[in-house]
Amino acid sequence: MQARKRVIRRRVDSRAALLSGSGPLAKVPPLAAFVVVIIVFGLAVWLRGPVGAALLGVLGLGVLALLAATWQVLRPADRVLRLIVVAILAAVAISLLR
Repeated sequence: MQARKRVIRRRVDSRAALLSGSGPLAKVPPLAAFVVVIIVFGLAVWLRGPVGAALLGVLGLGVLALLAATWQVLRPADRVLRLIVVAILAAVAISLLR
């Protein structure tokens, strides 16, 4: 009889640092970054028009910059999700121009 191989799944610690580094965002608390993004997004949707679209464009460029900086260490699934976020931001920005 052949011994069955056990598939052991590792649990990923969600509290571990996502990416360690010494860049400009290394010292920013994640909650503060989240709050700023939510405020800018809400302000953009509230203002509408070209100003709102420009604010969403700035958020999209920020996501693209972070994606480019972390591309090598991201899993393919994480890359796809971040590209989807950029696409959604672009779609909402375009819809604000109408």
